[in-house]
Amino acid sequence: MQHQFSHKPHHQSNQENFDLADTTPQIGDQWISGVAASGGRGWLNAERYAGTHDLVEQTYYLYVRVVKAKDLPPSALTASCDPYVEVKLGNYKGRTKHFERKVNPEWNQVFAFSKERIQSSILEIFVKDKEMVGRDDYLGKVVFDMNEVPTRVPPDSPLAPQWYRLEDRRGGGKVRGDIMLAVWMGTQADEAFSEAWHSDAAFVYGEGVLNIRSKVYVSPKLWYLRVNVIEAQDVIPNDKSRLPEVCVKVQVGSQVLKTKISPARTLNPLWNEDLVFVAAEPFEEQLVLTVEDRVHPTRDDVLGMITLPLTIFEKRLDHRPVHSRWFNLEKFGFGALEVDRRKELKFSSRIHLRVCLEGGYHVLDESTMYISDQRPTARQLWKQPIGILEVGILSAQGLLPMKMKDGHGSTDAYCVAKYGQKWVRTRTILDTFSPKWNEQYTWEVYDPCTVITLGVFDNCHLGNDKQGTTSARDSKIGKVRIRLSTLEAHRIYKHSYPLLVLHPSGLKNMGDLQLAIRFTNLSVANMIYLYGHPLLPKMHYLNPFTVNQVDNLRYQAMNIVAVRLGRAEPPLRKEVVEYMLDVDSHMWSMRRSKANFFRIMSLLSGMFTVNRWFGDVCHWKNPITSVLVHILFLILIWYPELILPTLFLYMFLIGLWNYRFRPRHPPHMDTKLSWAEAVHPDELDEEFDTFPTSRPQDVVRLRYDRLRSVAGRIQTVVGDIATQGERFQSLLSWRDPRATSFFIMFCLCAAVVLYVTPFRVVALVAGLYLLRHPRFRSKLPAVPSNFFKRLPAQSDSLL
Repeated sequence: MQHQFSHKPHHQSNQENFDLADTTPQIGDQWISGVAASGGRGWLNAERYAGTHDLVEQTYYLYVRVVKAKDLPPSALTASCDPYVEVKLGNYKGRTKHFERKVNPEWNQVFAFSKERIQSSILEIFVKDKEMVGRDDYLGKVVFDMNEVPTRVPPDSPLAPQWYRLEDRRGGGKVRGDIMLAVWMGTQADEAFSEAWHSDAAFVYGEGVLNIRSKVYVSPKLWYLRVNVIEAQDVIPNDKSRLPEVCVKVQVGSQVLKTKISPARTLNPLWNEDLVFVAAEPFEEQLVLTVEDRVHPTRDDVLGMITLPLTIFEKRLDHRPVHSRWFNLEKFGFGALEVDRRKELKFSSRIHLRVCLEGGYHVLDESTMYISDQRPTARQLWKQPIGILEVGILSAQGLLPMKMKDGHGSTDAYCVAKYGQKWVRTRTILDTFSPKWNEQYTWEVYDPCTVITLGVFDNCHLGNDKQGTTSARDSKIGKVRIRLSTLEAHRIYKHSYPLLVLHPSGLKNMGDLQLAIRFTNLSVANMIYLYGHPLLPKMHYLNPFTVNQVDNLRYQAMNIVAVRLGRAEPPLRKEVVEYMLDVDSHMWSMRRSKANFFRIMSLLSGMFTVNRWFGDVCHWKNPITSVLVHILFLILIWYPELILPTLFLYMFLIGLWNYRFRPRHPPHMDTKLSWAEAVHPDELDEEFDTFPTSRPQDVVRLRYDRLRSVAGRIQTVVGDIATQGERFQSLLSWRDPRATSFFIMFCLCAAVVLYVTPFRVVALVAGLYLLRHPRFRSKLPAVPSNFFKRLPAQSDSLL
């Protein structure tokens, strides 16, 4: 039942499936030559283009922009028409939305057909009248020969749309009506790429959902709202025969905090307590304060309340105090049972507040271990960016089926990247296990010690998918984190990252995500300055939050970001935002505890190795090594000024030697380090359990006993460390009068001896004593060790 932390991991044999792999996509210089050879307007444009989208593979698309139509013929039955446009290229069809009773409609929609999938030399554009019953009526069409479609390479000027006269069904002549179109061949660098409906992402027929398109999102601007509740005056309880026990409840949206009950039971209570909330700009919530009287442990009487908009409060950029204000409390008019007295307002009670919006903090909405932004809220405090991060999201390979569609496994994958305040989402590629996105995005970098997070998800909210219901959740396929400080500047990293996910059944490789990444440094001086600069804005150090406050505020910030991004179109759903922000990183996990324990042991292993080596030297296991150590020791004693230079020179030489073995690719998820391969099934089930638990009572009892066993060992280790520290304190505390007497007399004698004896002689005697031959050693503990272990500690006073 118990799992000892001292067990060594048993790793699977297929470790190569979890490793990072180099890739060779056709990007960079290959693209430049490709643009020049495929219809570009010369090398000048190609060079300019290479600086914008040179991290993704060149992909050509046929763009069709449907702008508007005019003078469409009305139906003979309805005397009007409900027009829409259908774009057909081989087996691919795209359809605009339809307008009711409009002969001069405006659509302004763009369709993009991947050149790789084009199987027809004819592009047909139909204008149809949507009928309520039966087949839609045909109004006219326009036909293009693919061989005559012009090629446009950015940064060429956009292709202007033109009017085309509609032809009849058989192409025998012109019919009434005109349509404005623009048709060209371009690449994903075209400005129409992000707004287009893509054939590989499936066109939407009619008024379908919009959540298959690529999109750039911006996180809401978050502020810390500090509410200092100082005091209140003339707080009259409902029961006049008793003095009130008053507290103040403060609410901002779904965030609710309470002050402590005023220590003095009086009509003028005093608190002087700080409450901190998270608010998002534009401010939609209001600050609601309620003064309550604790009349019973289960019941509070409302004595007054006030609602204040957040826009009236000062925005503070530093730690200077803000002015406090008095606000009148509404006595009646807020209770559900006081309808008859709603108009009766009493302003005899008032409350004293000091409220401000903190602009000098960075509002944490992600884990500090994987932070991607460290700038304060107030833009006035931002510094200039020190670099540019460019990420090319190329493709994914070998994705696993995430759902069933038409009797077979299917995956509709899209990728989300988050860095700083900018989120990006690629378009959804339908029903393929090897989607190709080839989309490139750019971020400004303000600190290299930050992390970009990329996640791949399965879209479960498609209009033509029966599973695409409002209750469906987009499935997580995997996640990749890359720390920018591990990247060399101006180098393009082209790697395939395994998408590793821990399931209740164990570790799974869900596929591979192919990325191309480049970090460009703009200022070496600013980079050097940042490495000596605090990680977070100075307000976090001048007026810090407690650990509990940081955790609670981060949870509230994540909820606000998830809600705001969920309102976008297409929405970035809550489950996606929470997965990208590591919402459950604080939950207990036996696997994580083991991983952290062995991380500590790995750090201490170097000290243990040095200690064993020194023990071997002292015991003359290798006489040659011991003699060389004696010679080095004597040289350093004779020339003590060489000690520090020798130490730093040694570290310099080690650094130069290790340069040959420096990492050549960014770090990635390490399954051995994470203990993801050797984890016990019951520990996995515990990690994926809900909070509070939903498991049977006997299972919970078994896990509780196991947790007690592990916690008991940790408790023993922590107690031993505390005992050693308390023994040091007791040397001079006279807790043991005899021991303290012996120690202070020893200190007096040592001071006299060290004063009259040169330090070189003392160091020489001490060093030779430590390095003495084993025949001069005793197997019994040394006198200082015996003396130290006899000292008292506070463990004697523990119950």
